[in-house]
Amino acid sequence: SVGLGFGLQEIVANFVSGIVILFERPIRIGDTVTVGAQSGTVSKIRIRATTIVDWDRREVIIPNKTFITEQLVNWTLTDPTTRATIRVGVSYETDIELVEKLLLEIATADSRVLKDPPPAALFMEIADSTLNFELRVFVQGLSDKVLVSHSLRSRINHEFRAHNIDMAFPQRDLHFDAKPIEVRLVDAAALTKS
Repeated sequence: SVGLGFGLQEIVANFVSGIVILFERPIRIGDTVTVGAQSGTVSKIRIRATTIVDWDRREVIIPNKTFITEQLVNWTLTDPTTRATIRVGVSYETDIELVEKLLLEIATADSRVLKDPPPAALFMEIADSTLNFELRVFVQGLSDKVLVSHSLRSRINHEFRAHNIDMAFPQRDLHFDAKPIEVRLVDAAALTKS
């Protein structure tokens, strides 16, 4: 009976969690969620488990207890709007006002970028090899985030090239000691004979 009790413990926990989900409604069918390492769209809510369809169109069955005990992000519970962030590093010689202006022009030219809240171009830091900027934009939903990010990155690459703005990469300076180095040439055949 003790073994049976331990075996039923998970089933009861999932059953009770299913009732909590049905009454509290932290998730609904059609919501886009992330629970643990899994993300996808909720397709079924049952009394023991919930099914989500991930980005590869696979159905993942998750015990209801997981939705109650682990961190749950519901991307569409009250508002589907989400933010996309594009990070760009430019060389030290770059005109930062020009970078900010171009980033904002690129963002406002994309019809999928929301006007409210407005996009923002921010100079984030002076790093080891770059001046780092972030372009922050809001889009209508999670499904737009990847496509808009791709479009903005492509446009940034094109516009930066057109305006001769170098996107920087890590660089290192090597300094050699100015002392003279002694170099001797040795005949390898003579070494093998002796």
